[in-house]
Amino acid sequence: MSKTYSVTGWRVGWAIAPPALTNAIRKVHDFLTVGAAAPLQAAAAMALGLPDDYYAQLRDGYVQKRAELLEGLGQAGFTYAPPDGAYYVMADITPFGFADDVALACHLVIEHGLAVVPGSSFYPRGDGSRQRVRFSFPKKLDTLRAASERLAAFAASRS
Repeated sequence: MSKTYSVTGWRVGWAIAPPALTNAIRKVHDFLTVGAAAPLQAAAAMALGLPDDYYAQLRDGYVQKRAELLEGLGQAGFTYAPPDGAYYVMADITPFGFADDVALACHLVIEHGLAVVPGSSFYPRGDGSRQRVRFSFPKKLDTLRAASERLAAFAASRS
């Protein structure tokens, strides 16, 4: 639900799987959470009743937003793997000469007003994640356009 409806942090969802898998899923769920908050469950139930055109518009909007962010990243010199389903993009920072992902993240927010998440937040040490940052695009299109302009300013400051 959190990804479909752009309410990150909400941990409401479901799994459909064969019984052999759901046994393990239920155990993990039991250890991680007792239950989702009742208002979140009610909101999820209401959202599931939205018409099909809501989802078509949502998809089309994400396609446009992804394109905007990827174009800005590419023009700024970042390399990345385009996401197929998530609204996050992991980008390589190697070309920019920063010591690590945290140094670049701090630089971007202080000098350019761009917030990214250091890749090391998501991976164990030693796997190269300190050379990646995560961008996301569940934003207003105008916000992403402004981010692209700031990425261009960042790139210009590196030349």
